[in-house]
Amino acid sequence: MRAKRVMTLYGGFLLAFFVVLCRLYLLATNSLYAGRARQQTITTLQLGSSRGNFYDCDGKLLTGAEVEYYALCIPGEESYTRLFDLVDYETQSYLYQMRNSAQPFLIRVNSDLTGQGIFTWQSSRRYAQTAICTHLLGYLNADGHGVTGLEAAFDELLAEDRPTAYVQCVTNGQGSLMDETEPVLQTTESQTEQKGVKLTISAALQRACEGIAAKTMTSGCILVLETATAKVRACVSYPFYDPENISKSIRADDGSLLNRAFSAYSVGSVFKPVVAAAALQQGIGWFSMECKGYEDVDGQIFRCAGGIAHGQVDLKTALQNSCNCYFIRLGEMLGAQKLLQAAANFGFGQPVYLAGGIKAAAGNLPSTADLNSSGQRANFSFGQGRLLATPVQLAGMMNTIAAGGIYRTPSFIEAVVDETTGQTLQTLYQPTERTVLSRNKAQALQIMLAAVVQQGTGSGAQPVYTTSAGKTGTAQTGRFDETGQELMDLWFAGFCPQTQPRYTIVVMQDDQTDAAFTSAEIFSRVCDALVDLGYLPAEPLQSSLPPSTSNSTQNG
Repeated sequence: MRAKRVMTLYGGFLLAFFVVLCRLYLLATNSLYAGRARQQTITTLQLGSSRGNFYDCDGKLLTGAEVEYYALCIPGEESYTRLFDLVDYETQSYLYQMRNSAQPFLIRVNSDLTGQGIFTWQSSRRYAQTAICTHLLGYLNADGHGVTGLEAAFDELLAEDRPTAYVQCVTNGQGSLMDETEPVLQTTESQTEQKGVKLTISAALQRACEGIAAKTMTSGCILVLETATAKVRACVSYPFYDPENISKSIRADDGSLLNRAFSAYSVGSVFKPVVAAAALQQGIGWFSMECKGYEDVDGQIFRCAGGIAHGQVDLKTALQNSCNCYFIRLGEMLGAQKLLQAAANFGFGQPVYLAGGIKAAAGNLPSTADLNSSGQRANFSFGQGRLLATPVQLAGMMNTIAAGGIYRTPSFIEAVVDETTGQTLQTLYQPTERTVLSRNKAQALQIMLAAVVQQGTGSGAQPVYTTSAGKTGTAQTGRFDETGQELMDLWFAGFCPQTQPRYTIVVMQDDQTDAAFTSAEIFSRVCDALVDLGYLPAEPLQSSLPPSTSNSTQNG
């Protein structure tokens, strides 16, 4: 009986062993299970992914790609030691942190190390090509995604369905390569068009304006618009920053990351053409008065620049000499509602949208209640008080006058394009258009603004090779430097040529006490650059004016 039990138990063991053996056989021969087991030992490392580019209005690259190399570091002291002396200090620190990693990883190296027995692959990295137009384009983070500017606005589109490279390694439990295996490079294929974004910017003009800013400004911006379309051909903010070294600007805290073209500032007398336009629209452009150099508004004294008495002035001479007293009286005649409506018609108080939530600031328009105060209304009439505006808004305003009374939203983006063929996939130029002034009244204003350059406060804006018109502005900010001097925002907004204008230009210098060049003088250099680059023909001057000798802030 006992022997029978032993035999039964022994048979049971044999049956269980046979079942386990069969199960192991099935597992070993099952390709699905084998594939799953193999997947558990595969390490996939992303080598890099391409990204769409930005192009200027002529299809020239504003961004590009540079070659870079990545080396494979395999867990173990030998790999760590071999790579340590072949990389820079920052990468050495990273290597040290990763020395006990349980799986392979990639590090960036300066050259191809394949000849030294180290697995190395070539990749490409998107960057701002020779750092042009950086404030408008923005910059990328370490993962190659847009952080600011148009890089952020079009991040998804530029990264959409792009070829991506991967390195796959078959590893053991310690993270080392399995025997008789090597890393394999794999690349995904794109199934759709490779998309880029075409801007309205002209690379040649942008470069010229960046050069002018660097030679003449400590801080400020330059904007150039094509008058007929309001397409922005140059958008410069100064000081510049290095999109490959953002931390440097953050440490310096020098304001270089601020896009001044999109930021709001005190405006000053460059706002006076808006009040002049409202007067023409309301039929009171005939008004004239005696300027004593000051104006008493309900017991509050307002003065012209320097307290200068301009004598008998009309609308033309008031613009020409930037007479505050005249515009205070004009503002009283127009009233709060008409002043605010004129400003809104010219684009003040409204943001300028680019794409993807990126926009220029709306600035600030005082309320009707604010302007019911006679002091606030007087300030607003010559561009002071609570009025704040961006250089983009001032460009839209002056472009309206230059374009015969038609307001068009300043535009920065032209189209989405196929990078392979250059074909337009989607047009993005869709400006808002509205009639603000009749052509006759706009042309009358153009003549008055030409007199500002020929005979008035804007004489420094007279170019060498062409003609121009425009308006100066010296805006009080209420901010002071360490010596107690008030910081000023200095403006010149105008167009060239003075007849049949083709380009509108705005120059702004912020936080100034004694600027090396007036904004009018910087404006004249931009006008001459347009001629030098072939955007404008040279034409004889229509007046003989002495060169500006001022090297400080302009009047009014």
